[in-house]
Amino acid sequence: MSKAQATSADSAPSHNQLDTKAQAWSALFSEPMSDLVKRYTSSVFFDKRLWQADIAGSLAHAEMLAAQGIISPEDHASIQRGMAQIKEEIESGAFEWKLDLEDVHLNIEARLTQLVGNAGKRLHTGRSRNDQVATDVRLWLRGEIDLIGDLLKELQVSLVDVAEQNVEVILPGFTHLQVAQPVSFGHHMLAYVEMFKRDAERMADVRRRTNVLPLGSAALAGTTYPLDRERVAKTLGMDGVCQNSLDAVSDRDFAIEFTAAASLCMVHVSRLSEELIIWMSQNFGFIKIADRFTTGSSIMPQKKNPDVPELARGKTGRVVGHLMGLITLMKGQPLAYNKDNQEDKEPLFDTVDTLKDTLRIFAEMVGGQLNPATGKKEGGITVNAQAMEQAALKGYATATDLADYLVKKGLPFRDAHETVAHAVKAATSHNCDLSELPLNVLQGFHPAIEKDVYECLSLRGSLNARNTLGGTAPAQVRAQLARHRARLA
Repeated sequence: MSKAQATSADSAPSHNQLDTKAQAWSALFSEPMSDLVKRYTSSVFFDKRLWQADIAGSLAHAEMLAAQGIISPEDHASIQRGMAQIKEEIESGAFEWKLDLEDVHLNIEARLTQLVGNAGKRLHTGRSRNDQVATDVRLWLRGEIDLIGDLLKELQVSLVDVAEQNVEVILPGFTHLQVAQPVSFGHHMLAYVEMFKRDAERMADVRRRTNVLPLGSAALAGTTYPLDRERVAKTLGMDGVCQNSLDAVSDRDFAIEFTAAASLCMVHVSRLSEELIIWMSQNFGFIKIADRFTTGSSIMPQKKNPDVPELARGKTGRVVGHLMGLITLMKGQPLAYNKDNQEDKEPLFDTVDTLKDTLRIFAEMVGGQLNPATGKKEGGITVNAQAMEQAALKGYATATDLADYLVKKGLPFRDAHETVAHAVKAATSHNCDLSELPLNVLQGFHPAIEKDVYECLSLRGSLNARNTLGGTAPAQVRAQLARHRARLA
C-alpha cells in the first residue's frame, strides 16, 4: 500500500464539524440524536479516566501505521505533537470534555483533529472504537492490578509485623464461635497473610490474561490494512495479541475475572473486619483500634465505634454485587460487540477504587504509620494479651490435649474422647478449669493419669505441643514469619 498523500498541513475541519455527532460515524442519519439519548448513551464523564491508556494505545497504533507505510512520517509526527499537547491539557485541567462527543475516545480524537488536521483523522485507520476501548480498558486495568499488588504486599507486611510482636500471646481459637483450642495470636494473624498472599497470586494471574492486545481486530472481522499487531503489543508491553477478532472486541472475561478476584479479596477483608469488630467490643476487649479509625455516637458519649471495619464489611457486598452485575451483563450477548458492554466500566472502576481504598486503609489501621523519627510503625492495633488469655481459660480449651494425653497412655482416641467429656462435665459442675481439678479427681476418670498431666492442661503447654509444620507452636510461627519476611522483602 502506498503512503497516504495528505499530511498534517491539510486544513483542519471547522469547530462545528468537530462537535457534530454524525462525524463519529457517517452522514447516514437524517436527524440529530436527541439530548435525552445523548445523556443516556454518553460515557465520557466516567470513562475519561481511561485517557492515559487511550493516548498510549493511539501513539502505539500511529507508530505502527507509520512503520507499515499506512500513514506518512509527517502525519505520525503531527499525531505525536498533538497528543503531547492533549496530555498537557488534560493534566492541567484545561481540556474540555464534551457530552456531544460521547466518550473519551471521540473527545481525544476530535481535539487531535482540531490541533493537527487530517493527520488526526488518519489515526483511526485500521481500528474501531470496539477494539480501541477493549485495549484501553486492558491497559488501564493492568496498571491498577500492579498498584493493587503493591497494596496487598503492604497489608501483608502490616499483618506480619503484628504477628511478630505477638507470637507468645495466647488467643482462644474458635470454631462455631465457641472456644476450641489455644492458639498463638501471631499464628492467627498469619492466617490472614496466607489469604492475602493467595489474593496477590490471583491478581497476578488475572494480569497475565488481561495483558493481551485486541487492537487491530477493528470492528469485529479484522481489517484490510497490513497491520503489525505484534509490534503494537510489544510497544505497549503486552504479552501477546488476541487471536480471534470476534472474541477480541467482545471479550470481557478479564474484567469479570478481576472482579471475582477482588470480591474474594474483599471477603477476606470482611472476615478480618468481623473479627476486629468482635475483639474490640467490651464483651471481648481483646484489642483496641486507633482513634482515627473509629467514630463516636451522636447520643451516647461512651461509644467508640469500629466504623472502618464495619464499612469494609459492607463494601464487600458492593464489590460482590458488581461481580454479579458483570456476569449478568455478558450472559445473553451474541457475538460480537454490543452497546451493553459500555456498562462494564462503572462496576469495574468502582471495584478497583473500593479495593484500593480498603487495602490502603487496612494496612495502616492494622500496622500503623511509620514514624520518621523512630523508624518504627506506630498507631496500629493494640493487643490486650491478658484479656485473650483469660478468655482462653473459660472454654476448656485444653480438653483435646487431655484426650491426646490419654491416647499416648494407650487408650483408643474415641475412648479418650468420652473420658475427657466426663472430666469436662465435672469441671463445669465445680465451676473450674480442667487444670484446676485435683489429681485424684482426674485419676478417677482414668488411672493412667499422672502428675505430668498438668503440663498438657496448661495453655502454654498446649500451645508448645503443636509443633508440627503449619501448627501454632511459637517455634513454628517464627519459622512461618521468616518465610513471609523473605517472600515480602
